[in-house]
Amino acid sequence: MEEEGARERSFPRLFTWEEVGSRDGRGQGKEQWLVIDRKVYDVSTFSKRHPGGSRVIRHYAGQDATDAFVAFHSDKNLVKKYLRSLLIGELAPDQPSFESNKKKSLLEDFRELRCAIEKMGLLRPNYFFFSLIFLHVLVLEAASWFVLWHFGISLLPVLFSFLSDPFVSQIQMGWFQHDLGHCSVFRKPRWNHVLQIVVLTVLKGLPASWWNHLHNQHHAKPNCFRKDPDLNMHPLLFSLGRTLSVELGKKKKKFMPYNHQHKYFFLLAPLALIPFFQLSIIYFAVKRKKWLVSTASLSGKLQKCHYICLNFLLVRYFESNWFIWVTQMNHIPMQIDYDQNKDWVSSQLHATCNVNQSAFNDWFTGHLNFQIEHHLFPTMPRHNYWKVAPLVKSLCGKHGIEYKSKPLLTAFVDILHSLKDSGEHWLEAYLHG
Repeated sequence: MEEEGARERSFPRLFTWEEVGSRDGRGQGKEQWLVIDRKVYDVSTFSKRHPGGSRVIRHYAGQDATDAFVAFHSDKNLVKKYLRSLLIGELAPDQPSFESNKKKSLLEDFRELRCAIEKMGLLRPNYFFFSLIFLHVLVLEAASWFVLWHFGISLLPVLFSFLSDPFVSQIQMGWFQHDLGHCSVFRKPRWNHVLQIVVLTVLKGLPASWWNHLHNQHHAKPNCFRKDPDLNMHPLLFSLGRTLSVELGKKKKKFMPYNHQHKYFFLLAPLALIPFFQLSIIYFAVKRKKWLVSTASLSGKLQKCHYICLNFLLVRYFESNWFIWVTQMNHIPMQIDYDQNKDWVSSQLHATCNVNQSAFNDWFTGHLNFQIEHHLFPTMPRHNYWKVAPLVKSLCGKHGIEYKSKPLLTAFVDILHSLKDSGEHWLEAYLHG
């Protein structure tokens, strides 16, 4: 019996892609399997205690998560220890690793590129660079308080403090916490998480774990409806992408006059972001019983009420404007649809585009003008994006994939063009579908 058990353990159970694909969390039993390096893992129970959030791992149920796993985890040897207990078998030898030869060639070249990037040290942070980033945020924040303390509450001091806070300090603090959330500031993830709590929760008043769970989903499945939380305002306020817009129109759904959404985007999108964040935080705290997170978040918000409550609201509104235009200029004009189970490289390139590099663009966007590189290598420190950009562009050229990069103002205008186009598709389907 012992020999038979040992023999059984030495020959792993073999699966087909059809078997794996049927375990996408929606079928009978709601089992969730995924594939990493041809090994099959059952994450049905583990997804609920996944440190990066339950949904991000469920989004890959029934699919190949190899490149997503590599992209998100900097300490892979440590993580693989936890995977051992979830291993149930591997793909049968006759099962392809990739869906097509074209995809195989693209992913093989991408994985070779990633190995080269690691050897070049481009995934290692420059502590001096991030020290300057953090220091310039603190200086601007301190200047705002100092002017009010020294000159009192009068028009010019209040105006200076107001402008330096939402337009510089707060948004730059947001870009910095984004670096921390991706564990790209320190080599040890724990140090990134601790400082992110200080910056995001204490200084900005938002719970770090809540933000990470949302943002991880965005990176895992960008521009995928029902999987990318950045699309949650569809269809309540906006109709995004041709496919979803036509679907809304045919169903005769009209929550808003979507054919005019390009006109009200600049007003409603930033305005809706504030209550959306607050409601999401409350839901997150109640569901996960993170009362400490909720209390810390409230404490952070109370600290931001400088001189009058109106200033706080204006700070948040103008900060939301900056945030919305910068983060959406890379995504809304791109392909938006349901999850098509594309490979990692294709899914990121079809959902993102770049904005041309300049010293101002780098600073103004927190280097998110390099959205393509950021999405392909989410743990890469932002000061290395420009170094890897030519390599990524060469990879795209080799495989006939468009590498989009445009001027900053063009990127802003393209948001409106895309919204107008989606609105027209909705109206056509609504009237004649």
